[in-house]
Amino acid sequence: MSFYKPDLGANPDDPFARDADGKLVRRAFWLDMSDRSLALAMTRGVGTALTATEKRAHLKDIGRSHLIDEICAPEILPPKKE
Repeated sequence: MSFYKPDLGANPDDPFARDADGKLVRRAFWLDMSDRSLALAMTRGVGTALTATEKRAHLKDIGRSHLIDEICAPEILPPKKE
């Protein structure tokens, strides 16, 4: 899976931090959230910097795959102006 790799030098307490084995360090932070809070955190909070692929991988890892469609809704871009 393609997990988000935060800059731990700039933010050592990043909730997306993983150990050397790729395991989420602050797993309880995510598991203690309700689905609604998690959706808001991923779309308007700490998860806004993640790509859709990274969000999908993170949601699968914490057992919240059922939120993927809500959180990773396809982005609709306006047509390019010529």
